[in-house]
Amino acid sequence: MEGGQSVFPAPPGIDLPRRFGYLLQRFVEDVRGQGGRVIERTLSIIKPDAVSKNVIGDIIRRFEQAGLKIVGIQMRHLTKKEAEGFYYVHRERPFFNSLATFMTSGPVVIMVLEGEGAIAKNRALMGATDPKKADKGTIRADLADSIEANAVHGSDSPASAAFEIPFFFSQLDLVR
Repeated sequence: MEGGQSVFPAPPGIDLPRRFGYLLQRFVEDVRGQGGRVIERTLSIIKPDAVSKNVIGDIIRRFEQAGLKIVGIQMRHLTKKEAEGFYYVHRERPFFNSLATFMTSGPVVIMVLEGEGAIAKNRALMGATDPKKADKGTIRADLADSIEANAVHGSDSPASAAFEIPFFFSQLDLVR
């Protein structure tokens, strides 16, 4: 990396110091943990296709039954600018514009989930990106229609979670 470049380049208007402050705080909390366990936080989005099918409760139930706790939640209709900013890391990919358009096609439910191994647990609950390849019993196998309309988004790593969570939530928005 040269001269201030970042693994996650920020789209215009994004507050990187806020993101790094969040990452540092989460690192300290993760190292401390609870009783020696590492408690993580991850971002989860219930996408417009799942919201329109009225399966929000089913998805949340799956998270809670897996031991994940919701520490922040909001329902909103993303603007094009928000969707493009959130998926900025994919800006050079061929699906970027259609993904941003899809994410603004209806309301979404954005959550911060917390728990032991929250990132991996959420990824396992979601299943493969392509619902046709997702294991039976996963959210995407049960509730999604296509790679794009695949019901949910989840952080894929601690670094992604550190970028994604403060995109939608400040520390004051999250339950301790």
